[in-house]
Parts: sequence; C-alpha cells; structure tokens
Amino acid sequence: MPSDEIIRVEHLVVAFGDFKAVNDISFGVMRGEIFGFLGANGAGKTTTIRTLCGILNATSGQVFVAGKDVAAATAVLKPYIGYMSQKFTLYPDLTVRENINFAGSLYNMSKERIAQRSQLLFDFIGMQKIPPGPVKDLSGGDKQIIALAAAILHDPELVFLDEPTAGTSPQMRQTFWRLIQRLAQRGKTVFVTTHYMDEAENCGRIALMEKGKMVALDTPASLKNSYFPKGIKELSFRQPRQQQIAAEIQRLGLGQPSAFADKLRVRVHDENAFDAFARGKNNIFSVQTVPPTLEDVFLKAVSGAGGTP
Repeated sequence: MPSDEIIRVEHLVVAFGDFKAVNDISFGVMRGEIFGFLGANGAGKTTTIRTLCGILNATSGQVFVAGKDVAAATAVLKPYIGYMSQKFTLYPDLTVRENINFAGSLYNMSKERIAQRSQLLFDFIGMQKIPPGPVKDLSGGDKQIIALAAAILHDPELVFLDEPTAGTSPQMRQTFWRLIQRLAQRGKTVFVTTHYMDEAENCGRIALMEKGKMVALDTPASLKNSYFPKGIKELSFRQPRQQQIAAEIQRLGLGQPSAFADKLRVRVHDENAFDAFARGKNNIFSVQTVPPTLEDVFLKAVSGAGGTP
C-alpha cells in the first residue's frame, strides 16, 4: 500500500448468499482527499463503507485502511476512523452535550479531553450556543451537524460520511459541504457517499457505482471530458414540442434526451446524424452545445455498464 494512500481496496466482493452487493471493485483513496462514492440507492455504497469500517466482513478481496488490513485489525482501526452512518445515530432523548460525552466515552477519552475537543468542534461547526434541550427537538440539519461532531470528536485521520445530507434543506447541504471542505483543508481524508450529483462537484475524485460494480473513477472534470468530449446538445423550440421530438430522437437511435426546463438536452450517439436531423426540423429554434453535468456522466456510464440509462 503506497504511503500516500490511506485506503486501498483490491477486488472487494461482499455477498449475502447468492447476491453480490459489492462485486469485485478496486480503488485507492489519497490522504487529504475528498473522495465521493456516488450511486442510486442499492448501488453498494453503504455496504462498501461499512466494510471499510470493519462493520461487515468482505467475502473476498483485500481492504487496507490507514495502513492496516481491516480483516485482521478491525479493533486497531478505531482511533483512526470516524463514521457517520446513513441512519441518524444520536440518542434523541439526550442533550447535545450528553451525546457528545457519550461518544467520547466510546473512545476512552478523558472528561478533560472531551471538554477540550467539544469546544473546538462547536467552534468549527459554527454552533456558538449549544442547545440545552434534547436532540429530538433540533432541526434535521442541526441533528446532522451534531452527528458529524460526534463522529470526529476523537480527531480521526479518516472520516466516513454515509449520505450525510439526505433529507436536509439545500441551504443546510451547502453548510455541511463547507464543513467537509474545511475538514480536508485541515488534512483529514473524507470518504463521502451521496446520490446528489451536484454535491459530487466538491469532491477531488468520484467513483460511480451501479448494482455493486464501479463503472467509473476520476475527477469530475475528467469524467465529463471523457464521456462528453463534444459536450451536450441543447435544443430550444419555437413551440412546445419537447415530448414529440424526444420520442423521435429515441426512435431513431440518435441519442438519449431529457427535459431541462423548457429545453431538451440530448446525450448524442452520432453527431453527424443528429445534426442532420436537427437541421430538418423547422420547429427547433436553436441547437447549442452546453457543458455536461455529472448526472449526464452518471447516466451514460450506467447505460454503458448495462444499467438503466
């Protein structure tokens, strides 16, 4: 395992009976990197992250975290990693401080160390006044922020965040990602799973998962350029005929259309054939090339891997 890698996964398979939730994936994560793990629900993201944390056992393959073989040294890993699970794990009837104190006790932290780290973390997350009541009275976004604080209380090198912004407001999602970026700036490695494609723009590299397989891995910019070197075609119309044109594009096999506001975006299969088709349609007002999004990349990658486009 190279010294600049904090995670190394080789041919990981996690099976439940005949079902392979994770099917032969290999990758590495660099120290200080924000590494995004993307995919729809059921793609294998949570199973992978729980295996990396030593919660689940690998069926086959090797997993190294912080230089240690997870299969042989799960207990030794505990001080090096922080894990915020997809399911909210704080105790709702306890106060924020009680939850933080309990989290610290799990890592055998002294009361003095917990108090010191708590103050640093509350300043870090921007919570100047600690709510006195039970956690169940907090907003969904504040609960997630406190869960993050509990996960990093012991100052781990590597932080696993499983769908940390699911169910929160757009504003809270932005706030949470600012915290993630600040963690990386402080030298922490962040491994984050999400199904929000716009969030993945904040990652140094992203892996795209589909049905237990990894279908792509690179930086957001490189993935866009690799899958769409000529961009995406965007059509605007003299009259609303999106559905009719979209159906015709699909029928002729010219590309994969999707509605975008009052326009139609097309992931083109054959550039020349599509251009000839567009020139022959009087109701198409304009055709322009626009930059692809990560959602475009994901849909094309999944389609190429045999998934549903």
